[in-house]
Amino acid sequence: MHIVFLTSEYPKDGFPHGGVGTFIRILARSLVQHKIDVSIIGLNYIAKDEVENDEGVNIYRYQRSKTPKMGWYLNNKILNKAIKSLHQKQPIDVVESTELGLAFINKIPGIKYLIRMNGGHHFFAESENRGVEFWKAFQERRSFRKADHIIGVSEYVLNHTAMYLDFEDKRGEVIYNPANLNMFYKADLSKEIKGRIFFAGSICEKKGIRQLVKAMPKIKQAVPEAHLVVAGRDTKIRGTQNSYLAYLKSEIPKAVETDIEFLGSIENTQIPKEIEKAEVCAYPSHMEAMPLAWIEVLSMGKAFVASNLGPGSEAVNHGETGLLCNPLNIDDLANQVIYMLQNRKEAHQMGQNAIKDVQKRFSLDVLLKKNIEMYNNLINN
Repeated sequence: MHIVFLTSEYPKDGFPHGGVGTFIRILARSLVQHKIDVSIIGLNYIAKDEVENDEGVNIYRYQRSKTPKMGWYLNNKILNKAIKSLHQKQPIDVVESTELGLAFINKIPGIKYLIRMNGGHHFFAESENRGVEFWKAFQERRSFRKADHIIGVSEYVLNHTAMYLDFEDKRGEVIYNPANLNMFYKADLSKEIKGRIFFAGSICEKKGIRQLVKAMPKIKQAVPEAHLVVAGRDTKIRGTQNSYLAYLKSEIPKAVETDIEFLGSIENTQIPKEIEKAEVCAYPSHMEAMPLAWIEVLSMGKAFVASNLGPGSEAVNHGETGLLCNPLNIDDLANQVIYMLQNRKEAHQMGQNAIKDVQKRFSLDVLLKKNIEMYNNLINN
């Protein structure tokens, strides 16, 4: 079996990457360990072609076109040529991409084309109350038409996207993103710093960081030692070139200006250490498909406050493995964090319950088996 992931997000040393890239690396390395050939085809972070091998995963990164207005066409021409060339050398069974990835990919007989939904353009445009962009919507619809099979990382992302795109005849199963239990270990509770709240994620409106900052005065009033540590890269305010971080800092209430620390973008290997030091991790996203970052916190057994929107209830069992809040309601968000800070016995018990739940539903062993079964069924259908 030869699986090709069509992605430009596969992690590369020295460059930031998101949850999708992390997930693909975890899955790709594991598939290789089970004697399955895996290749990555995508565009490079830097201006040259590169071929690498990552623990048996063959990575082909190609220089992006910089031609104005024609870049999308030329880049897809590069990718199509790469797929065709690799298929001639080593026949491909499955090409997998995210929602928009197949739009301009030429289908080759004998290859099955798979979309793994992590939240596409229609999904996030609606959830963020912004208009659907014609060009991206066109690509997504075209990509869905080319897919032979479509799966999702949560029941929510499948059901919600189905409100805007018709893919019922190709609709497949839910396969969660697996926890990386090698990097995200069971936390040592003795390393907790009293009152510490930790947030990790891109610094942008949809991650709920502004609401968390606004909740800090109420949290600190109830728990005087409360302080917030934020890790994540800055982004641009949508439709502008203005820094969201600069805007966010201007919104910090004066009463808590000295109680919020911004670490900036930190290495992935540092994230578990920061999670371990926190008494509570709070990730109040306005919308997610099924965030790997949530699973990472749960796998470490930390007190966790997450969003009740989207797939929140699929990931977190409220009151048993963590607490859910309405991320748009600052009082509700503050109250859930305060409960975790004031009720440490219950918070630690939820953390222990979360570890068991992750091992049962999100462990790599369980989900790798589901992925291999899915690939086999797709190839043999």
